[in-house]
Amino acid sequence: MELRALRIAMLGPIAWRTPPRHYGAWETVVHNLTEGLVARGCHVTLFATADSVTSAELVAVCPRPYEEDRALEPKVWECLHIAACMERSAEFDLIHNHYDFLPLTYSHSLRIPMLTTVHGFSSNQTRLVYRRYRALPYVSISAADRDPHLNYVATVYNGIELEQFTFNPVCGDDLIFLGRFHPEKGPHLAIEVAQRTGRRLVMAGIIQDQRFFDEAIAPHIDGQQIVFVGPVGPERRNQLFSSGAALLHLVTQPERFGLVMAEALACGVPVIGMGLGSVPEVIADRVSGFVVHSLEQAVVAVSRLHEIDRATCRREVERRFSVERMVDGYLQAYATVL
Repeated sequence: MELRALRIAMLGPIAWRTPPRHYGAWETVVHNLTEGLVARGCHVTLFATADSVTSAELVAVCPRPYEEDRALEPKVWECLHIAACMERSAEFDLIHNHYDFLPLTYSHSLRIPMLTTVHGFSSNQTRLVYRRYRALPYVSISAADRDPHLNYVATVYNGIELEQFTFNPVCGDDLIFLGRFHPEKGPHLAIEVAQRTGRRLVMAGIIQDQRFFDEAIAPHIDGQQIVFVGPVGPERRNQLFSSGAALLHLVTQPERFGLVMAEALACGVPVIGMGLGSVPEVIADRVSGFVVHSLEQAVVAVSRLHEIDRATCRREVERRFSVERMVDGYLQAYATVL
């Protein structure tokens, strides 16, 4: 089959808009892949929220993101959303599932292939569903985030739209934390590094764990050395990175991919990342940042940031994490499945 003529059903998430206004890594990847496939001549139908913005055909059941409207009951809209895609499956050559494990339960009734990108295993119990449908084709987003029981056809790194990220060859002074305020993302460790090095830390992102934020983060926010700016969109994100000396990505659980690391590198900002999960795959140690294994090593890494060439950080993203590279990988995966 000519891949350029493929009819693809892109089953995206509905927690946030595609693309997201602020936070939403899965939605960002779905948007970037959809736009890249359309640019290659594929016929893509995107299943997403009604307020989504896309050059593909949009099919929407959920009127808006359920994370932005708590009156929407997630399970109800998930059910309707997934069913809308499955009921139209005869119109497509392939379903590309980005909706985690629930769509897998429809697989035995489908007459076309369904490829699932595993954006991460949210719990060990979700693995029970994946393993029940282990023979289906899967794509991992990093070599580190693979389940040994599944049938992987490829690892495809997430890609970003490079034109949305302004490269700054001049090193700023601030340390940056950008991500979910949750213990697994390590914002409390970023604060400790800033305090031990005497550097200013600017923190941005959504509060996912309010109690953790109130107890471990808020007491340190003083508006001077530790600054909290909340969720940020693309323009404000670029402004943050323009003043950045480094992104602190000191995760406490294995990272699945870590899109924010690629985004920082695209702006020329080195990453100091805890070496868990995919972090050593995304960061080239002592080339685009430092892979560390303790808080003490992270503190030392701050003093060595002058060793990192910011132009090299940008080139790493152009070479490995562009939308074009991601689309190439998925087209190869589609060919394998078909």
